[in-house]
Amino acid sequence: MKEVINTTKVPAAIGPYSQAIKVGNLVYTSGQISIDPATGSFVEGGIKEQTRQSLTNVQAILKEAGLTMENVVKTTVFMADMNDFANMNTVYAEFFTEPYPARSAVAVKTLPKGALVEIEVVAEVI
Repeated sequence: MKEVINTTKVPAAIGPYSQAIKVGNLVYTSGQISIDPATGSFVEGGIKEQTRQSLTNVQAILKEAGLTMENVVKTTVFMADMNDFANMNTVYAEFFTEPYPARSAVAVKTLPKGALVEIEVVAEVI
């Protein structure tokens, strides 16, 4: 059975999707871009600031599900420019500890609302 996970601590979905879905012992988040829920706008700055806000939004969704970043088993990082990889990775490393989750990182042509990065995760409910 699917359980919807929603929180007001991140921006509302901008389309017909849920912030996260729990199925069995897994939680799948939708991709999170760097919109600050307090302002409804992108955070100021570049890839580092946007990565930090995207992951902060992921954390808020996981917290609503009773989880932390330590529960994350897989991430997917979408970037508008692969040249931003090193700077994204620096901030990403602030949010995860060993054993690190599996990860895919890809460059895409464009992201919603012109974001520089979008991050989705799969987390295990222990």
